[in-house]
Parts: sequence; C-alpha cells; structure tokens
Amino acid sequence: MTPFGSRVRELRRQKGVTQKQMAASLGVSPAWLSALEKGTRGRPSWEFVQRVIGYFNVIWDDADELQELARISHPRIVVDTSRLVPEATEFANLVAEHITHLGREDLAELIHQVKLRSGRNIRKTGKG
Repeated sequence: MTPFGSRVRELRRQKGVTQKQMAASLGVSPAWLSALEKGTRGRPSWEFVQRVIGYFNVIWDDADELQELARISHPRIVVDTSRLVPEATEFANLVAEHITHLGREDLAELIHQVKLRSGRNIRKTGKG
C-alpha cells in the first residue's frame, strides 16, 4: 500500500463511502480505485489528486498533505546512483534487498533518519 492509497482509504472510510460510490463520482472504475488504494497502480496524476481533494472537500494543509503523499507514492521506484558516492549505491541496494523484511517500526525509524539527515544537508548547502 502506498502512503496516498492508505490516506484515500482512510478518508473514504471516515466518510462512510464505498469504493464503488467514490469511483463513480471520480470517473474511474472500482477496480482502478481498489488498485490505487492497495498500491498496485502507479503514482496518481495531479488531476486525479485534485479530484480526490475536491471529492472530500479537503482544504489547505490537508490538501497539501494529499499532494505530498501522492508525490511520494510511486510503488515501483527506480533510484539512479550512477554519479553518487559508492555508499549511496550500497544504501539503495540494501534497501531494495531488505525492505520486505523490515517491520513498520524499522521503516519509520529509517524514514525519520533519512528525513532528518537530508534536512540537515539542505540547510547546510542552502539547496532544496
């Protein structure tokens, strides 16, 4: 499941809406919406994210959150480390090899560390 799919499912259930009802309102099939929620579809388009925001009447920070979740919800990511240091390639390969064996707590800790450390680099270099 992707972060965006998980959040859409959560919003849909909070509103008491079935996949079939939501899919009809958004102009997609229930199977397509199910695949999106499960994370077997690719990253949703900007247009679709906007339709979801409108469907749930989401405003400001919540809309920004949905857009960010969509941005980070590609289930089959490719990481190009060809011009990076060897440690970057090693890290990417280790993640790819072992991600299925990591629990939620381990993943949450790794995500936290990457965000924390990349934030430090952005502040230090002024890039980002």
